[in-house]
Amino acid sequence: MRGRWSSAVLLLALAACSGKHGGGAPPHAKDRIEVKPELSTLTLPLEANLDDLAATLERAVPRQLWAIDKPDQPCVPPKKLDLGIAKVKTPTIKCRIVGEVTRGRMTIGGQGQVIRLAMPLHAVVRAEDIGGVLKRETATADAMAHAVITLSLGPDWNPRGKIDIDYDWANVPHVEILGQRIEFTDKADQKLEPVIAKLERELPGELQKLGVRQKIEDAWRSAFTTLSLNRENPPVWMRVTPKQLRYGGYAITGKRLELRLGMEATTETFVGQKPADPAPTPLPPMQPLQGETGKVSLFLPVIADYRELEPVLMKALVKRQARPFEVPGVGPVRATFEKATIYGTKGGQMAVGLLFSAEDVAGNIGRTRGTVWLTATPVNLPNSRKVDFQNLGVSGTTDMTGGDLILQLMNAPGMSSFIAAALSQNFERDYGELLGKVSRAISSRREGVLRIDAKLERTRTGTLQASGQGLYLPVWAEGTATVRLASPTSGGEKHHAR
Repeated sequence: MRGRWSSAVLLLALAACSGKHGGGAPPHAKDRIEVKPELSTLTLPLEANLDDLAATLERAVPRQLWAIDKPDQPCVPPKKLDLGIAKVKTPTIKCRIVGEVTRGRMTIGGQGQVIRLAMPLHAVVRAEDIGGVLKRETATADAMAHAVITLSLGPDWNPRGKIDIDYDWANVPHVEILGQRIEFTDKADQKLEPVIAKLERELPGELQKLGVRQKIEDAWRSAFTTLSLNRENPPVWMRVTPKQLRYGGYAITGKRLELRLGMEATTETFVGQKPADPAPTPLPPMQPLQGETGKVSLFLPVIADYRELEPVLMKALVKRQARPFEVPGVGPVRATFEKATIYGTKGGQMAVGLLFSAEDVAGNIGRTRGTVWLTATPVNLPNSRKVDFQNLGVSGTTDMTGGDLILQLMNAPGMSSFIAAALSQNFERDYGELLGKVSRAISSRREGVLRIDAKLERTRTGTLQASGQGLYLPVWAEGTATVRLASPTSGGEKHHAR
């Protein structure tokens, strides 16, 4: 870790020790960083292509909708004619009406909550054997049938739909026979009714062919996963465990149907070894969506590895030992620092061991060598990355040879403040680096068939804790997040923090 800890005097309590050697090195802490799960409400939009629905309906509805064959139909009604010498009545002219109505290629689209299916109709109608006077009259007509479909999801996540169909003739089918206009729309209306009924019967089955429930189930199962938030120094993992899936309606834009889903999930953060993925549970029954979605909550520990602090302290001590230290009552003292050991100890404290030798320049006392063990509790203010120390003290010494000169040296004016300054650490840079890594890791991440897009918006920091794993600053982050199924052929790659 880089930066500086701003500290009070680290070794003020040394003066009270009066040379007592104490009980030796403090015990090593074995506790690990424990994080309570956070509850997140992730947006989970799923898309379906409405072309698939058009294709399934295309297969379900035959090209020829119906055929017409009506012999002995009155095509021209009788008329009364005044010939001057007598009034006569012309006979009814009969004919045979034949024809067919076919449909063209269906197209689909929509906007908002409405799916619109357009089905072009084409009618060819012939009047044949017209009273032995005319052989054939032929008429064509075109219409556009519109199916307005609205959807819902059942408790089993299968789509259901209602359908309303209307149509408009662009050219009403008719024939002109001996100046008489005969229209056939009434017969067309009767024939369209069973077509409409068939579509209504088959719509639920065709909607299921869109695979909406399967997509939802795939997304649910895939969301039980573990994501890498930071690859190393330290490794940080987020485990996602879905709890509930809710449905909040759908929206249609052109040929794209998007279901609005909200997934409640717990997000757990682990530092160190990657945890096992959670075991998927069965897809729960559909529940309505209420409130906001798309919120993600994360715990992000900023960790100082104790081993990284040791060379920082040693570098400062070795540089300082080039000049003698002035020890009251002794005079100039030369010190040689050999090793610094730092680790977490019990009670949320940090242990610092300094192995060094000291010898007065005048040669009156002689050489003293040993390790002095210090303990301190790191503290900081909420939302501050600056560290101070409280409960300062010496826990003991080890490997002592000679007198108490090393303790006298540690109590020399300015020595404690020097060591405190050397250990001083500010987490601001590491804090910014970790947030940057996490932001990149979750901004657009592919995990199997699941793609996660998230953006961190707000952060807050807690108070420091010295644990067996390291000295860490807890950070809570909140933001927006969307997870969706990615196409297996989309070529998306996993993005890892570095």
